[in-house]
Amino acid sequence: MSPKVTLFCYDGSDDSRLALASVIDLLASSDAVILTVWQPLTARLAETGGFGVFALDDEDVVDTQEEAAARETAEDGAKRASEQGFSATARVEEAAEGVWRAIVDVADEIDAGLIVCGTRGRGGVKSLLLGSVSHTVLAQSHRPVLIAPKPRTD
Repeated sequence: MSPKVTLFCYDGSDDSRLALASVIDLLASSDAVILTVWQPLTARLAETGGFGVFALDDEDVVDTQEEAAARETAEDGAKRASEQGFSATARVEEAAEGVWRAIVDVADEIDAGLIVCGTRGRGGVKSLLLGSVSHTVLAQSHRPVLIAPKPRTD
């Protein structure tokens, strides 16, 4: 039986870098997909309740820039994973139905043996109202999920 692919959720933040680095010692070198999910501007506005507040004439330009930035981020993550001994592939997905859904769908598509996410400190009120991507992935996926916490600062 061949080893399963590990799916790393990577947005370029310190938390996602930490998640990538924190499991290196736990996992034998294997295949890895470094996934960066981006959302079109209208989807982000709708998700945060800002939809309809204003209109942009250059929405397509903003979305093109977001997709390009996501590609750079995924490639950065794949490079970091390769440096740690993984056979890594960068992948970028547009979130049509939310970031967590894109992650779960890709994990199902590639039959990931593990999904690795970092935590994101959104703050108390926002986290209560919006939840977090990593916790929703944990709740909605039927695969093992590792959420790497921030290191202690004391």
